[in-house]
Amino acid sequence: MARVIRFHQHGGPEVLRIEDADLPPPGPGEVRIRVKALGLNRAEALLRSGAYIETPTLPSGLGLEAAGVVEAVGDGVKDFAPGDAVSVIPPQSMVRWPAYGELVTYPAGLVVKHPPSLDWQTAAAVWMQYLTAYGALIDIAKLSSEDAVVITAASSSVGLAATQIANSIGATTIAVTRTAAKKRALLDAGAAHVVASAEEDLAARLNEITGSQGARVVLDAVGGPIFEPLTAAMSKGGILIEYGGLSHEPTPFPLPAVLGKTLTLRGYLVHEITGDPAKLEAAKAFILEGLETGTLRPIIDRSFAFDQIVEAHRYLESNEQFGKIVVTV
Repeated sequence: MARVIRFHQHGGPEVLRIEDADLPPPGPGEVRIRVKALGLNRAEALLRSGAYIETPTLPSGLGLEAAGVVEAVGDGVKDFAPGDAVSVIPPQSMVRWPAYGELVTYPAGLVVKHPPSLDWQTAAAVWMQYLTAYGALIDIAKLSSEDAVVITAASSSVGLAATQIANSIGATTIAVTRTAAKKRALLDAGAAHVVASAEEDLAARLNEITGSQGARVVLDAVGGPIFEPLTAAMSKGGILIEYGGLSHEPTPFPLPAVLGKTLTLRGYLVHEITGDPAKLEAAKAFILEGLETGTLRPIIDRSFAFDQIVEAHRYLESNEQFGKIVVTV
């Protein structure tokens, strides 16, 4: 028996329950992991509330990131052995491969031996944020040292990961946050410029920073009315990559800017990377090298105990965090 976290109905954090479950042994090509820490993600709150791209059969597990120790391996697994310290790549389906539990089972292809310098909490905070940012900035946008990149929701784990990745290749990072409360922390985290969108004229500030060149790349998790000032500050031929939808307001189509600047507006899911073996291997190599050299450094905002999962989800939805929220097991 192992404790797992499930929900039997959609709703707020209070629907999450800790239950005992019998787990089958790992099948062929699978790895069983005794979890030491979990990384929390906005997608898990969306699944729990019934607003995610995946519709679960209830009751359902959830979770996309974990780190721990290999406990057992299935037939055909040669790269891992009991006792290995590992972390997991977010799966295509967290309903099929949930991470919230004392014991979890994953396909060996989604298991990684992370650098030994990482503690459990940090290891559990790696893959979703850096894979998401890598796929958008490196794989799709082909970001270069000559580019300015605008990063909204900049204090989120993905926003901070994107800032670190952009800095690692010499791009100019412009962090967009709602108020100035997190400005100092964003500058300390590596942002070259910070714009408080609720307190400043966003388009004017972005134009002031980028000048006549404009920003070629925008990484946005918000949507809504922000599309118009963002695209107004983009360069000709620029690309806006949308990976979220935090705004509850309608998202206008900025037709004049799109036509006048021949812009690309592109939706993006991290599944584009995790579902393509070649792209995933390239991303893993990039991220592991960054972790080894220290150019990539997960920022942990706060840690909760496993029994505090409801409180952890409440904090996740508060938007108060700076970086990653983790749960220790």
